[in-house]
Amino acid sequence: MFRRFKPFAALLSASALSGFGVAAAQGLTIETLHSLDRVSSPVASPSGDKIAYVVREADLEANRGDANIYVLDLADGAEPLRLTDAPESDGAPQWSPDGETVFFLSSRSGSSQVWRQPAAGGRARQVTDYPVDVAAFRLAPDGERIVFAAAVFPDCNALQCTADRLEETEASPETGMLYDSLFVRHWDRFKDGRRSTLFSAPIEGRRMRAGMPAPIMGSVVGDVPSVPFGGRESFVISPDGESVYFSMRKAGPEEPRSVDFDIYSVSATGGDEPILLTENMDGKDRAPALSPDGKMMVFTSMARAGYESDQTNLMLMNLASGEMRNLTEGFDRSVGEPVFTPDGERVIFSAGDVGTHPIFSVSVADGEVSRVTEGFNANAPTIAGDDLVFVERTLDRPADLYAIPLGGGEKRQLTAANADALASVDMGAYEQFSFEGAEGATVYGYVMKPAGYEEGEQYPVAFIIHGGPQGSFSEGWSYRWNPQVYAGAGYGVVFIDFHGSTSYGQAFTDSINNDWGGKPLIDLQLGLAASLEQYDWLNGDKVCALGASYGGYMINWIAGNWPDRFDCLVNHDGLFDLRSFYYSTEELWFPEWDFSGPYYQNPESYERWNPVAHVDKWQTPMMVIQGLKDYRVPPEQSLSTFTALQRQGIESQLLIFPDENHWVLKPQNSVQWHREVLGWMDRYIGAGE
Repeated sequence: MFRRFKPFAALLSASALSGFGVAAAQGLTIETLHSLDRVSSPVASPSGDKIAYVVREADLEANRGDANIYVLDLADGAEPLRLTDAPESDGAPQWSPDGETVFFLSSRSGSSQVWRQPAAGGRARQVTDYPVDVAAFRLAPDGERIVFAAAVFPDCNALQCTADRLEETEASPETGMLYDSLFVRHWDRFKDGRRSTLFSAPIEGRRMRAGMPAPIMGSVVGDVPSVPFGGRESFVISPDGESVYFSMRKAGPEEPRSVDFDIYSVSATGGDEPILLTENMDGKDRAPALSPDGKMMVFTSMARAGYESDQTNLMLMNLASGEMRNLTEGFDRSVGEPVFTPDGERVIFSAGDVGTHPIFSVSVADGEVSRVTEGFNANAPTIAGDDLVFVERTLDRPADLYAIPLGGGEKRQLTAANADALASVDMGAYEQFSFEGAEGATVYGYVMKPAGYEEGEQYPVAFIIHGGPQGSFSEGWSYRWNPQVYAGAGYGVVFIDFHGSTSYGQAFTDSINNDWGGKPLIDLQLGLAASLEQYDWLNGDKVCALGASYGGYMINWIAGNWPDRFDCLVNHDGLFDLRSFYYSTEELWFPEWDFSGPYYQNPESYERWNPVAHVDKWQTPMMVIQGLKDYRVPPEQSLSTFTALQRQGIESQLLIFPDENHWVLKPQNSVQWHREVLGWMDRYIGAGE
């Protein structure tokens, strides 16, 4: 049945929750979406009675967000305390051992440094004052040491050396950058030779200031955390404070085609060479977490070299003997975010499961996996006494904090960050459905009704195709591709988890390899047909298809291989020519796995599914969108797409964002993106009429 959740109903008026018929209610707009607070990063205090977490508060007019630390007392039921209130963003909270102080990252001094503040409120004081940014940190369990990551030049023996060199480069009239290996650029920036490196420093004196830092990675060179998206999950300090365990991919010529991350251990004070703990493991080993007694470690692990979407298992290592075993060997899902329970007998983790993303636990003794939460999209688990606290979101409500007893019981909502902002918003009801897809497999998707849905009416369709391609439009909330925005504009929404999607077992994910335009296209064709057959309120005569990244590739593929189905197409950062893509993208492991080698060794695999080969069959109006800082799918792909459209006289538009990467992150740019896209859709299928 269609789901319409009403969290924290007591905080909202009855009229605001009464459903589609409320006159004052309207659908979600992109302006409302970008005005919402974003809840993340919960961390339980040592005693388990408080939660520190981050709320990013949007300022659409200023075109930015401002993150602050909040503290929630689980015992007294009072409103959360807004701990920080600086103009600069604060984040990454951690607790002191006595639970009296919250440490966090802030740029209020002009660079990203570690600060601290009493958990009950009071003056914030600076802990680190280094000449380079602190990117991530962990406080030792005894509170007497800090381990942090900073981007430095590997040949610099002091942080000031890096700062001086950056200043000299900025002042120099010479702007040339010389390279002798690949990974010249990554994600959205050209590399300048710095590496994210771990340092350790004592916390000194009553003022609790960090002392002189020492590098602790020895001669091992790589990025810890990995860039650009890694965080403090990449390293952990042992309970006795003596050792640091970290995950790293070695720097070198193989880096742009390797996903071989390994786990290392090293002294927390430095001076020793790191010890490689996963020498014979060729895949991605990450997210180390230690048992309360420090004797065992779990980490997430992929088995196959070169495959970034391999199944992620949970490995358990005896740190004394080095013995390892796979805790989730019989669990056909990829796991993440592991954390031990206080008794050390179970490990909590999150995992995708049939288009949802719940939290599970696994027994250390026998590998028995149990579901902790039901459905929805849950992550960031932290253990607070006898409760598991986590972030949960769905397709019709943004993230909030929830708690559930570790021993089982009722889930309860802890925050309602956007109750007032969403009180008058009429969310589109949604439902998961299934159908027989390619090769007879059961394939899943979601449909969402438009806001203001009326029985007996038909509505034009936004057919959204996810990226990855090893990804999923699972039951969660997004600030980039949120189907509620299309529902709010009057569209019915359909999105399919085609072959290659995650959360349906590894064989289903693997099935897209060397088959980019095969089974996925069949699933999309059958999925659209199934949704139109099952839901008579969808108007199959008015359908526009939209996608980004691989979804954008599929838009180009559809243009030449399903050219007469759609009234319009929207292609964001989509691949146009797989040959030129291979030679210009940065993470070569991705195409080399999905197409069985580099282009020059296996051109047939690339050319079999190359959209450029079918340009002569294009006929559907297409909007093309590109961020010029996108180095994953470089801008030439979209420019080529637009050229192919314009030279053939096909109605088309090109929307360029000079300051965006693979995503559109600035709020005002996102508003423009949605205004242009919805206007394009309205032109051809008319929900905005």
